[in-house]
Amino acid sequence: MTTVLEAKGLWKVYDMGSTKVQALRGVDLSIEAGEMVAIMGPSGCGKTTLLNCVSSLDEFSAGEVLVDGRPLSEMSDRERTTMRAERLGFVFQSFNLLPVLSAAENVEMPLLIVGVPPKEARARALGALESVGLLDWAGHLPAELSGGQQQRVTIARAFVHEPALILADEPTGNLDTSTSEAILDLLVDLNRTRGITFLMVTHEEANAQKCTRRVNILDGLITSDEKIPQVRTEEE
Repeated sequence: MTTVLEAKGLWKVYDMGSTKVQALRGVDLSIEAGEMVAIMGPSGCGKTTLLNCVSSLDEFSAGEVLVDGRPLSEMSDRERTTMRAERLGFVFQSFNLLPVLSAAENVEMPLLIVGVPPKEARARALGALESVGLLDWAGHLPAELSGGQQQRVTIARAFVHEPALILADEPTGNLDTSTSEAILDLLVDLNRTRGITFLMVTHEEANAQKCTRRVNILDGLITSDEKIPQVRTEEE
């Protein structure tokens, strides 16, 4: 199996002036292609910090992160930006859609950034929106969409450029129960049918149970790492 992401002895220390906060303390983690990994733990345990460090959105204090086998420490700032644009997808709790752009324009943005021709980018964006059940809403602005619909647009944007890994930080945190279940089912379907790899921070046990693996973090340390048996229905 191909290793998409690897963290080796990862430390993150925040200098608060009179004190230093150790958010990550020597984390080792390897993510294989096709996995759907849930990162769990109480607030302040280092979950989001881990996501930010492995995606190069935040600098780590010590250790190493490899994306597709290439160390982040050997990349320039421009190369890291390119790596994020080409190899990673992001799904945030707060959606982070551009309010002045339509759903289709939001989804095609990652493609335009890496130089895909506009006509092709629009076609792929519409295809992604169709995959998440929102083709009929392609011309609508985010404010015209429900929370669940906005998150579906975010998910379409995250996979439209076929990244090696999608990082999701509490993707159902701002949604009601029924919408949350629908969004998680969508992510699971993308994982199973398209083989998309996910690393997802969540505090919901029900969400973790739909993943293929659960990693628990406490005080900046991984305390457990286990595979989750998947129950397949007859239709699958």
